[in-house]
Amino acid sequence: MNTLTVILPHSPVSQFETTLNRFIDSSLVEQVWIVHDKEYVGSHLKCETMKSGSFTSGETLNRLIEKIKTKYFLMVVQAQRIELGQNALERMLGVAEQTQAGMVYADYYEIRKDERDEHPVNEYQLGSIRDGFDFGPLLLFSTAAVKKALKKYGRIENVEYAGLYDLRLKVSIDHRLFHIQEFLSTKVSSDPCKNGEKQFDYVDPSNRQVQKEMEKVVTKYLKHIDAYLEPKFEKVPKVDSPFPMEASVIIPAYNRLNIVGDAVKSVLEQKTDFPFNCIVVDNYSTDGTTYLLRELAKGHQQVKLLIPQRTDLGIGGCWNEAIFSEYCGRYAVQLDSDDMYNGPHVLQKIVDEFHRHNYAMVIGSYKLVNMKLEELPPGIIDHREWTPANGRNNALRINGLGAPRAFNTALLREAGGFPNVSYGEDYDIVLRLSRQYQIGRIYEPLYLCRRWDGNSDAALSIEKVNQHDEYKDKVRTMEILARCHHNGKKK
Repeated sequence: MNTLTVILPHSPVSQFETTLNRFIDSSLVEQVWIVHDKEYVGSHLKCETMKSGSFTSGETLNRLIEKIKTKYFLMVVQAQRIELGQNALERMLGVAEQTQAGMVYADYYEIRKDERDEHPVNEYQLGSIRDGFDFGPLLLFSTAAVKKALKKYGRIENVEYAGLYDLRLKVSIDHRLFHIQEFLSTKVSSDPCKNGEKQFDYVDPSNRQVQKEMEKVVTKYLKHIDAYLEPKFEKVPKVDSPFPMEASVIIPAYNRLNIVGDAVKSVLEQKTDFPFNCIVVDNYSTDGTTYLLRELAKGHQQVKLLIPQRTDLGIGGCWNEAIFSEYCGRYAVQLDSDDMYNGPHVLQKIVDEFHRHNYAMVIGSYKLVNMKLEELPPGIIDHREWTPANGRNNALRINGLGAPRAFNTALLREAGGFPNVSYGEDYDIVLRLSRQYQIGRIYEPLYLCRRWDGNSDAALSIEKVNQHDEYKDKVRTMEILARCHHNGKKK
């Protein structure tokens, strides 16, 4: 029985026809829509063509969905070369029938440089609303679920790049997005980047139009599920109790012998009209870092070295050691052990921003450089997608919020500090604080983010990438639930 329409973006590479024939040859496929931006003539009775400048535009997807007559349709999001696994389409359709899901997706294999590797993907949850969620190359939609969602929540937005994002968010409101934990396809990747080297792609200035479209889509989605927050903020409460310093720069460190000294030195060079210190939390380094930090603390009264009594701390736990210590100032300012401030007035600019406005925290911008301090693409990371009116809503979509980050210490303590993890600990606390308070931004670069082979996010395995993404999705899930509850209490 023909129950499936396939939507395939045209590709000029020679493997495209091979991929197309895989679907044409299936008895389950009734029709194949080929979306192209130039001239292409389908050579088979099952093929229809649609000319469009963008495969993911709202206009294109709305037109396609109106034409679909089958019970399901399959979106193939990468068509250079796709190999279907044994009975892959039968399996996806069977699971769709069993689960009555709005969309079904699966793990896949990936071929890079003639090597085939497993590429598992994550389970979809409420907080999986980042636009970069990896569903694999095959997305099987229930036509009825799609048409029901678009009738209830509106047609796909008039966007050029964010149409598919809008579609799956709307479908997910009332329907399950179901993950088949089986490798049902193989794709040949032409992307030479290592996983850890792609983390800055979404903040490339050339992608600004994409970012604005994604923000538009996610904002409407949050309104649909009652998690949207109006640009109205609580006042940061005044704290009468004294602090030993106006500001403390906090540096968690583990085995950073060759680089942490540069970070500390960049703090000591700060020129301010207020007292500050530098709290370095050494997490039981084994390479001589501890000795170096002890010597720095002996020679500089502003340097406070903390060695936790606990041995089970991640980066968040090390931050907690600092912010709850007797040395912590009114504002706690972040600096990673492998980075450095780019001038002597950074700390003054950050604290001045706190003094001028009623902010719970201030986030700056930074420049990507190598160990020779030479600029690396995409250069300055300023996260201009954070706007005063909508930043805290858009924050639920993006994967990071910029740096350096500076916090009102009293609010950090009141919130219970950071989760004791080494990835996403800052993202968690920013979302929590932004639910109530306004976050300030400085769009000029304040520090140099040095990329090197020892970076904790360099060349990560797919398993580690998935683990990181799943954690941030869980943080988003908790925050969305909290915001829905917050909005419910106001009604």
